[in-house]
Amino acid sequence: MKQKIMMKVHMTCQKCRTKALKVAAAAKGVNFVGLEGESKDRLVVIGEGVDAVKLTYSLRKKVGQTDIISLAEVKAS
Repeated sequence: MKQKIMMKVHMTCQKCRTKALKVAAAAKGVNFVGLEGESKDRLVVIGEGVDAVKLTYSLRKKVGQTDIISLAEVKAS
C-alpha cells in the first residue's frame, strides 16, 4: 500500500531543511520526499510501507519539533 505522509517540521534555516530531507529520504520504503506550503515548512513523504511514527521520531531527534498532519493512501491511477 503506497501512502502519503504530510508532516509539519520546525525548520529555521536551509541547513535544517536539508537535514530533514536527508533523514526522510534515508527511511525504509521512501520513494519521494518534498517540501510544501507557503513557507516550505511541510515535509511530504510518499512511499510503500513507511512507518510514520518511526520517521517522526527520527525527525524529532535529529531536526526538531515534528507533527504528523495527515496520512493517506495514494490511489494508483
